[in-house]
Amino acid sequence: METIKRDIAVIGAGPGGYVAALRAAQLGKSVVLFERDRVGGTCMNWGCIPTKSLLHQTKVFQELRKNKALEGPVGQVVCNWAKVQDEKRKVVDRLVRGVEFLLLRNGIELVPGPAALLDERHILAYPAGEEKTYEADRIILATGSRSADLPFLKADGRDVITSFEALAFESVPQSLLVVGAGAIGLEMGTIYSRMGTEVTVLEILPRILPGSDRDLAARLELLLKRQGLKIFTGMKIEQGVKQENGPLVLRGTCLKNQTPFEFKAERVLLAAGRRANSDKLYAGTPFVPVNRQGFIQVDASLQTSVPGLYAIGDLIGGKLLAHKASHEGLIAAVNAAGGKETMSYDALPMAVFTDPEFASVGLTEEEARVQTDKVQVGLFSFQANGRALTMECGEGQVKIVAGPDDRILGAHILGPCASDLLAELTLAMFKGLKIQDVSSAIHIHPTLSEAVMEAALKVKGLALHAVN
Repeated sequence: METIKRDIAVIGAGPGGYVAALRAAQLGKSVVLFERDRVGGTCMNWGCIPTKSLLHQTKVFQELRKNKALEGPVGQVVCNWAKVQDEKRKVVDRLVRGVEFLLLRNGIELVPGPAALLDERHILAYPAGEEKTYEADRIILATGSRSADLPFLKADGRDVITSFEALAFESVPQSLLVVGAGAIGLEMGTIYSRMGTEVTVLEILPRILPGSDRDLAARLELLLKRQGLKIFTGMKIEQGVKQENGPLVLRGTCLKNQTPFEFKAERVLLAAGRRANSDKLYAGTPFVPVNRQGFIQVDASLQTSVPGLYAIGDLIGGKLLAHKASHEGLIAAVNAAGGKETMSYDALPMAVFTDPEFASVGLTEEEARVQTDKVQVGLFSFQANGRALTMECGEGQVKIVAGPDDRILGAHILGPCASDLLAELTLAMFKGLKIQDVSSAIHIHPTLSEAVMEAALKVKGLALHAVN
């Protein structure tokens, strides 16, 4: 059988893999990219993008119904769920075609179908059912992750579902139990709560968004409850039962008071973590070490213990974020092409697209206080921001955490467009800037960004539109 030779091979065309392939091609390397399903991976096809499409459409519907300035039969307006799903598919398809076009224009060979490692330099692929062997000087693994099951509750795609099925419901369920109060669980819960579904979120840990700023996460939980979501924390699920011709039942123990609980719903959404696709990498015996969670271990250059073999994205663990995978793809591609770059996670932002949005970068206030007893904090409310009030979005705050030398250690925003506002503070952290670099820059009035400036001023007790 003929062996096809390329400089760099990438397995997986998600947000990490296709970006790695593009950068490697830009660096003058011959590149082959393998994808068993659709270009764009989970994020573009069944995660980030379709979720944001549904969040946008349902928010428009909700705002129309609740707008106090509108007159007429607003209550008679209905949301055509079939059209919502159709618009979602159009957005996804457009983005997929765009990436495919970029791959083509950059001379990247896209091989559809499953692919697996034969050894450290060879890949076995089956495009259109035809077996082919590829050899590459360097290989980048980017096969991503999938929703994790619980020992007593496994997804069947019908009653117990993952976000994959939840994003493609043909009809809106009457009731939904969401297991996990992370980004996926809260965003999916928000979508269907807006559509009239009775949504109950169960989280085993003491609060939602584990690892996030304690105060802002607590505030977000309160706001989501006001919107109709039923959220229960400290809930240890111990049994999942399907009643004959009836609803699904989850039973367990509330860790706060050690009392039993029981919840029923039409469907159960598993959103309690993800599992690396490291078990689907090999055509033979596995040869790359993984940790106890199944994540591949890499060094700062993103190279595995096998020279010339790199791994990125959800496959290596850490925070499972599409933009993290993309950045890792850039680093791995440069190094696979002969460079010497290292990956830093000090200024890694994240966002949850609820209403209001929650976005964060760097250390929380609690984490910062573990490192030093001279933490400085600036907190500014959107209630004092003119642009937020004109948008009827006054709920939320900007919090900036700084060290004793005034360098920004972390930033956390709960409010409108938080994911976009955070970019300024992420750049400031990345460049090692001080709070004065943010507070002294001119910010357009009236904009939401003024809340960022005011929070930076508040660190030193110099806020202009709040009591210091």
